[in-house]
Amino acid sequence: MLLPTLVTCLAGCAFLLLPVCEGCGPGRGHGKRRSPRKLAPLAYKQFSPNVAEKTLGASGRYEGKITRNSERFKELTPNYNPDIIFKDEENTGADRMMTQRCKDKLNSLAISVMNLWPGVRLRVTEGWDEDGHHSEESLHYEGRAVDITTSDRDRNKYAMLARLAVEAGFDWVYYESKAHIHCSVKSDHSVAAKSGGCFPGEASVRLEGGGQKSISDLQPGERVLASAGTDGSGELVYSEVLVFLDRDPAAWKLFYTLQTEAGARLSLTAAHLVFVSEGNCSEGAVPAHGALRTVYASEAQPGQCVLVSEGEAGQKHSEGRLSRITRVSVRESRGAFAPLTQQGTVVVDGVVASCYAVVEQHSLAHWAFSPLRLVHSWTGSAGSHSDGIHWYSRLLHWLGRMLLDSGRFHPLGVAQDDR
Repeated sequence: MLLPTLVTCLAGCAFLLLPVCEGCGPGRGHGKRRSPRKLAPLAYKQFSPNVAEKTLGASGRYEGKITRNSERFKELTPNYNPDIIFKDEENTGADRMMTQRCKDKLNSLAISVMNLWPGVRLRVTEGWDEDGHHSEESLHYEGRAVDITTSDRDRNKYAMLARLAVEAGFDWVYYESKAHIHCSVKSDHSVAAKSGGCFPGEASVRLEGGGQKSISDLQPGERVLASAGTDGSGELVYSEVLVFLDRDPAAWKLFYTLQTEAGARLSLTAAHLVFVSEGNCSEGAVPAHGALRTVYASEAQPGQCVLVSEGEAGQKHSEGRLSRITRVSVRESRGAFAPLTQQGTVVVDGVVASCYAVVEQHSLAHWAFSPLRLVHSWTGSAGSHSDGIHWYSRLLHWLGRMLLDSGRFHPLGVAQDDR
């Protein structure tokens, strides 16, 4: 009875929550088709993420100009997508040449444009530059950047076009001028392009027996501080660590660090979920039920509030308290750890966070991992403590690939399965 029940649960999870299968995915864009939600257009001169283009938090460093005669020219591939118009003013086909990652994002964006504006197509005005028309160290020289408009050249659409480009997974999008949107991607062979994991190895958690412990030394079966609320609010409790959804002690990953007025500093990967206040927050207040939502770490903004812990679990005033984010920065750190607790939440470095990533709904993600918690309740174990991605995550991913169309997958999400 165990196997049929488990397979049935997994199949249901695969249909409803395909992209969540990997504890912490490569970043925003993983699982391209999410539930419909209101999209906010970018403002003129706004860029996303809110860091410089050639930093690790965006498209990464410039790696050198590619020419037709260089060895690296083989890194470029032509894009003949009929749903995209290429200006090609040089009449050399250069605008069609780009890296595979740039091509994947552009093709995804083309679909979004046609879905939002029937009869309108995506238009590329600048792609790979072999003639030196851009500034020094421009990513156009590497086929990693494109300038885009819509085919009808309706400038009233460009703010939303920029937002669609962000949603399509471009690593940096800039509403650069009234005439076009600039988009760029990480290098295909960049470590930053494939950064996964959840929390860095030096992050700490609070144990039930007292004291702090680094997340890299944490073991399944230990009980750590977490939030009892399904939306991250509620009483702080100690919750058993069931398993690591992903564990990679040696890897260097890219982390967003959220610093709060209370002095807490939480680091987590771009696609990882964190609980923030829905609207204005009052420093130190206990949030009401339903007042919080989950956002990707890369979308957390100064001025929002996160939940910080005060006191030991079970003591008076043991609920999480709001503390305003004062700064968001990006850094590299060693190790990637994604512990799964019974509650689906965990307090890391004094901040309440979700155990999940990739999809924006914590409650849906928590439901998807119900079969794993069920297995643990029956057997006392949810799998081995070996490094890498957990077997349940891999199985859920496999089922999703069998049952759903490939458009539900981000290219790097599929690639990460083979690492």
